[in-house]
Amino acid sequence: MRRINFYPPIAAKWAGLSTSAWEELLRAPNPTIQDISKHGVIELTRLTDNQRDAFVVCEDSNSVGRHVVTERCPPVAAAMLPLSSTLVRSAVKLLPPRNWRPGRFWCLYRNVSVKLGGLKPRTVPPRYLGQPSPFTHPHLIKHGEVTPGLSQTEYELRRHRLTSLIEAQSDRLLGPSGSSSTHVAIVLSHPTRYMTNDIPYPFHQNQDFLYLSGILEPDSALVLYGKGRPDQAILFVPRRDPGRELWDGPRSGKDGAAALTGIERVHCTEELGVVLKSLKGTVLWYDGSQPAHPHLHQAHVGPVLEAGPMLHSLRPLTHSLRAVKSSAEVALMQEAGRITAQAFRRTMGLSQGDVDEAVLFAKFDFENRLHGANFLAYPPVVAGGNRANTLHYINNNQIIKDGEMVLLDGGCEYFGYVSDVTRTWPVNGKFSPAQAEVYEAVLEVQRSCLSLCSPGVSLDHIYSTMLALLGRQLRRLGVVKASTSDADAVKAARRFCPHHVGHYLGMDVHDTPELSRSQPLQPGMAITIEPGLYICEDNDQVPERFRGLGVRIEDDVVIGDKGSPLILSRDAPKTIADVEKACARR
Repeated sequence: MRRINFYPPIAAKWAGLSTSAWEELLRAPNPTIQDISKHGVIELTRLTDNQRDAFVVCEDSNSVGRHVVTERCPPVAAAMLPLSSTLVRSAVKLLPPRNWRPGRFWCLYRNVSVKLGGLKPRTVPPRYLGQPSPFTHPHLIKHGEVTPGLSQTEYELRRHRLTSLIEAQSDRLLGPSGSSSTHVAIVLSHPTRYMTNDIPYPFHQNQDFLYLSGILEPDSALVLYGKGRPDQAILFVPRRDPGRELWDGPRSGKDGAAALTGIERVHCTEELGVVLKSLKGTVLWYDGSQPAHPHLHQAHVGPVLEAGPMLHSLRPLTHSLRAVKSSAEVALMQEAGRITAQAFRRTMGLSQGDVDEAVLFAKFDFENRLHGANFLAYPPVVAGGNRANTLHYINNNQIIKDGEMVLLDGGCEYFGYVSDVTRTWPVNGKFSPAQAEVYEAVLEVQRSCLSLCSPGVSLDHIYSTMLALLGRQLRRLGVVKASTSDADAVKAARRFCPHHVGHYLGMDVHDTPELSRSQPLQPGMAITIEPGLYICEDNDQVPERFRGLGVRIEDDVVIGDKGSPLILSRDAPKTIADVEKACARR
């Protein structure tokens, strides 16, 4: 048998290998095909993707290279479990032998997409499940996908990566005692919330639950088992109830949820407490200080917590996973950015002197939905004139006078992923000289900040750069004296731009708040870059021509492996020439 030299040593495994078998493999510095195959693997084949090596472990030679496609990833190994049908169950980062564990799958690299091919998925029931499915929305969802563009395999990889992070954290926090414990993660959905009696708010799912399951249904839960019970997830969904479905609409039920998500163990939500009470000597990973679903917490999780298990917060781990997007997630965010850019272009075309902010709000909302958005990602800011200096102005109910500018900060949600874009323009379609001066100053700073968006740079570093650049622009504009020192100019920049340069973006507008803005950016992270200058009309310390002007320019950015970042909102008019051209298309 020809020996293949792997770099680093292969870390793929076959489910169910005994400890002794693992020890035998660990003793081999470079396992051969023969070394691995005698423990159950028939063939190990090297694939090549963009000159980077990947390996696939298959049940039989006929399936080699057919079911796995790696995209934008370093060396990874994908292992297929010995089920009745060959199925890609996990993609794992190649690790040195000291990090191998028997009975585990390693899924530590996040920017990986694994797509199934040639596999027959479980049949989705031929009825509406309360959310789009391949049966009811074949134009949106392919077979094998849970939500548009995201496959069962991708969701499963997310769950595997979370359990791997939990194990790594337990080793760090608890030492040897932690590695011998059973770790269980509990994630609750959101409930239906009501604005008044019998009038619900539009339902918005808990993003951590959605990220791990793809289920859009309220009153649901997900339980993940870590070491000792690998690859085990239990999904809980509401029982089908014709009486409730008459009023609230169809539910997925156990069969629908299992077929849609690919999760094999699905129970009714009322069984959650029974399952949790069976846990003995476990370490729980759960966020109970502000539970996502207060009723489920009180009824099912609370009694378990009263028993005093060791408890750790899960949110920092899920947020660290959500921060780095796969290529499939980036594609969804690109579409959200494209839709929003089109809405800005059309809304600019409706602008005219003496226009109601509510009209521009309605136009922006309509254009987003018309071009495929599910709904707006947040209440937009449509602020005319001096109201642009109120950062979170959302009344959107006043007249924008001829000659004034409007600042519109808005975005849409597209199947779980959002955009967040800001543009400022004159409603009469022509920038005045003073407006153009301030606008060009902000635009120059924004372009410089965009050029810094690369791996290893932090948002805090870009923010510091923004303040320094804004300080120089304030001196150039005459807003502060030309003799002002750099340090004092930065202080002035903080007054005229009292917010950060940006934030993380993804399933939420202000996404993954557990992540510090001081940490280095990684490829696949999505952020906003949004410098601004806000000069109130009653500020008599600045030149009169600038008073009452507020300008912000915001784009959505994905950090690339190298080179320039991907600007998701690049189609939204931004230069003065492009903005005036868009406004002229009435």
